[in-house]
Amino acid sequence: MTVLIAGGGIGGLTTALMLHQRGIECEIYERSTKVKELGVGINTLPHAIKELAELDLLDALDAVGIRTQELIYQNRVGQEIWQEPRGTYSGLEYPQFSIHRGKLQRVLHEAVLERLGKGAVHVGHELISFDQTDSNVNIQLIDRISGSEKEVRGDALIACDGIHSVIRKAFYPSEGPPAWNGIMLWRGATEWHPFLTGESMVIAGGMDAKLVLYPISREVLDPSKILMNWAVGAKVGDAKSPPPRREDWNRKGRLNELLPFVQDKFSLDVLDPLALIEGTDDFYEYPMCDRDPLTKWSHGRVTLLGDAAHPMYPVGSNGASQAILDARCLADSLASVDAIVEALDVYEAERLPVTSQIVRTNRSGGPERVIDVVNQRAPDGFDKLHDIASAEELEAIVKGYSQLAGFDKKGVNKKT
Repeated sequence: MTVLIAGGGIGGLTTALMLHQRGIECEIYERSTKVKELGVGINTLPHAIKELAELDLLDALDAVGIRTQELIYQNRVGQEIWQEPRGTYSGLEYPQFSIHRGKLQRVLHEAVLERLGKGAVHVGHELISFDQTDSNVNIQLIDRISGSEKEVRGDALIACDGIHSVIRKAFYPSEGPPAWNGIMLWRGATEWHPFLTGESMVIAGGMDAKLVLYPISREVLDPSKILMNWAVGAKVGDAKSPPPRREDWNRKGRLNELLPFVQDKFSLDVLDPLALIEGTDDFYEYPMCDRDPLTKWSHGRVTLLGDAAHPMYPVGSNGASQAILDARCLADSLASVDAIVEALDVYEAERLPVTSQIVRTNRSGGPERVIDVVNQRAPDGFDKLHDIASAEELEAIVKGYSQLAGFDKKGVNKKT
């Protein structure tokens, strides 16, 4: 069996490693002419880290990321709404990692080159079309370096080509562009003094104006500082209108557009958000988009994975994590089910329902909805939190989400 993978991002690279671990040959075809360390910080949850640990990548992740110790939700004036330990600090066997998206991709890419060989990753190859028979899949590619066209044959095709997936569009040509909710995200990272434990994550505000802070690396010039990741999300438009600019993880943001959503908006003890943002050289913008869940991913010998299958709002730290879980499930299905078409259907049956529910839950704020609940009832702060929302109500939101996404103790400890 030879599996063709379209896309060399986190989902595609992890899929290649999982397939290799299960003794299945595969090749990656990536549109970009080189694998670049794009983006800024993300969080990868314990159930996904469990799968990466089984690929012997834990030491490599520790070298470039930070094990998240605690998560704190606050209102815009810095009052605590929820606090909980994370990963190994909460008693789980595996950590949560706060890490630069590009560094995570680099760890995966280097592992693929080492284990599968340099010939397994074909950069600068853009998939333009594909077709399949009862016995194989053919993909048509353009070599973006030479300009030549080529065709490659395999036994299955996995679409890991992101929110603008060419393969998804082939199956759903009338779907249209991703849906925007009117919120723009600005993301950046710069050297800064650590706060609280030095491994803490703080999310303050709400879906209409939210601030996220967490460290992602100790690889900095000043040993007294860490690389601090920040993100601001604010409503800038109507959800019925298209975003002002196409989704692009590498599009630089504009300070004059961001500052009105930060100045006099947050009053936090952990750090001064305005000073942090103004001290960042380059930062990036990304409209908060997703797509409606599909009823079917697998079509014969072709299936979808990661953002090609279930693009979701970046709340709850679930985007990359769910792609990693997709990869594990897919590799296991192909290794254990004799017929490829049936194996892809088994993968879809397990992964599609839960990811669809996460997409829908993220639209209402996911676990961060605890902030919205309190803000709606006490927009200017509170004297006693329990007068605004009970501990049971808040716990149901946060713990309910961890159970849904599978990174509670039951999900992380589940045998694979």
